[in-house]
Amino acid sequence: MSAATPTIRSVRARAVVAPIARPVKTAFGVIEAAPLVLIDVATNQGVTGHSYIFAYTRLTLEPLVHLIEEIGSELAGAPVAPFDLMAAMDARFRLLGWQGLVGMAVSGLDMAFWDALGQAAGQPLVTLLGGSPRPIRAYDSYGAVDPAADAKDLKRSLEQGFKGIKIKGGDGDAANDERVVKGVRDLIGPDIALMIDFNQSLDPAEATRRIERLAPYGLHWIEEPVPQENLLGHAKVRETSPTPIQAGENWWFPRGFAEAIAAGASDFIMPDLMKCGGVTGWMRVAGQAEAASIPMSSHLFAEASAHMLAVTPTAHWLEVLDIARAILAEPIAIVDGAVTARGPGLGLVWDEAAVARYLT
Repeated sequence: MSAATPTIRSVRARAVVAPIARPVKTAFGVIEAAPLVLIDVATNQGVTGHSYIFAYTRLTLEPLVHLIEEIGSELAGAPVAPFDLMAAMDARFRLLGWQGLVGMAVSGLDMAFWDALGQAAGQPLVTLLGGSPRPIRAYDSYGAVDPAADAKDLKRSLEQGFKGIKIKGGDGDAANDERVVKGVRDLIGPDIALMIDFNQSLDPAEATRRIERLAPYGLHWIEEPVPQENLLGHAKVRETSPTPIQAGENWWFPRGFAEAIAAGASDFIMPDLMKCGGVTGWMRVAGQAEAASIPMSSHLFAEASAHMLAVTPTAHWLEVLDIARAILAEPIAIVDGAVTARGPGLGLVWDEAAVARYLT
């Protein structure tokens, strides 16, 4: 294979709705299956970079496919140089803005570019970035649960070696949150980290009240208690919270994290590769986290996040919400509650028979 930088030959995007093992109930509804967009960047060296993004709702699948392929057609013939391509796309979309579908498309393409480079080099992405594959501590991520009805699943998480469990809150009143947290804590014991995610469902005053009520149960963090754009609200809640505040999955690109860190919005951060600018954006956010001594975890995309956390100086936790298992030939492996990066590239290989089955 040539040592020259590969160039982009074509970009293909496909929409699938993949089944998931457990429905994810949040304060705003239930996710029964995972609407995903699979991205393939073919290069002149015969290597194809892969990535996927999570569309949240079927309504955005078609627009995302169209957007990704249109952007890709403009990049045909360009070298697979992610930093240069990110700068070019920044210029292309500066007036429109980065948030929303454009940011998701750009981030997904960036991940596929890096995957192509890893494959061309015959190395896992983590190695290409100067690190090495290593087990990354993971937590099992649930939606809203019932401690009795979901006891079997929760116990299975412990049997897999998970040292952390995250559940959703905010789908009922404060008494219900306390009932659930108490029940799960009793089930998993005091030594397993227990996190609760409110998915932006509370105002600062109510968040403060609920956090105080849940304090006796030794929660590891409170996630997104208030709307993500309300940085001052996050900071206000954090001022009096006895439990660390986690946020970041809905902050866009490195600039969003710079503003949040400056506002003192959270104790921990957890960028989402699809919203922070892919691999290129993640590396810049990781530098900010190191400078501010902020522990940094991942949101979704466990396959790629295992690579990124292995080169993140303040790496904290990897989230396992296994939304792509049904369409991957080699899904992630949980070994003693940890995930280790695989290659080459991101280690993503589509199960094409499954992809064909779940195409929309």
